[in-house]
Amino acid sequence: MSRPPRIEFPGACYHVTGKALVERKSFVDKTDYNAFLNVLDSVVSRFGWLVHSYALLEDHYHLVVEVPQSNLSRGMRQLNGVYTQHYNRRHLSEGAVFHGRFKSVVFEKELYLLPICRYVVLNPLRISAQTNLAEYRFSSYLALIGKVACPSFLHRETVLDAFFTDREIAAQAWKKFVAAGTLANSPLAGRSNQVLLGSEAFVDRLQNMMKNSRKAKQAPKRQRRRKSLRVLFRHITNASKAERNAVIKQAHLEYDYTLNEIGDFLGLHYTTVSKVINADYKQRL
Repeated sequence: MSRPPRIEFPGACYHVTGKALVERKSFVDKTDYNAFLNVLDSVVSRFGWLVHSYALLEDHYHLVVEVPQSNLSRGMRQLNGVYTQHYNRRHLSEGAVFHGRFKSVVFEKELYLLPICRYVVLNPLRISAQTNLAEYRFSSYLALIGKVACPSFLHRETVLDAFFTDREIAAQAWKKFVAAGTLANSPLAGRSNQVLLGSEAFVDRLQNMMKNSRKAKQAPKRQRRRKSLRVLFRHITNASKAERNAVIKQAHLEYDYTLNEIGDFLGLHYTTVSKVINADYKQRL
């Protein structure tokens, strides 16, 4: 079976996994676990990711990532690549640590964020029934229930806000939600085309994106000179908000400017730029 193309668009949410080669462990000891989390922290800072949940196991890892800037593949190359360099230096080894390219499932945030985040933090129990989640240090579970300090790369607000705005009450509600899912089936079992998870309308839209992606790869690419942001936004002073937003979308989707580049030029935060692009994208679908 041929592998499906990556689907990347502003605001996409993914369940990402990386599995170690058969003859290797992903993480030998606490130093390796912490090194991976440090690399993840730098990737989140550089690429503007929102990490909603994670779990590191001896031979694989799980991440739940929201990507405002359509850069999952770029960030994953850095994450796996830099960690592999650490691993090989420390253990005097060489070659890849993880098997092939990472796997990802793009899912509908509104329907599946909470069950997938729960599924991820429950993975240590699936490896060993004797594992105590309240003592497992290498997942996002303890940070969300408030037992340990929240790492800088973990975006816990969206998950907790889904329960209550009060952080203590929300943390206890999350704890109960996780406990209630210990015998639940994996939410990933309902995915389509190996990599899509969501409502029928969501899957249909993304299947069309996959088809267009294949066509784009087959078509000859035309080289063209990229317009500068100064040229693109030359009339921005007298433009309406809708006109400004249309140019923001054009700068990102047609000319490949990053959200940070556009935001810096316009004096906007990159998350504001992401919301503009993502809102327009949903209307277009």
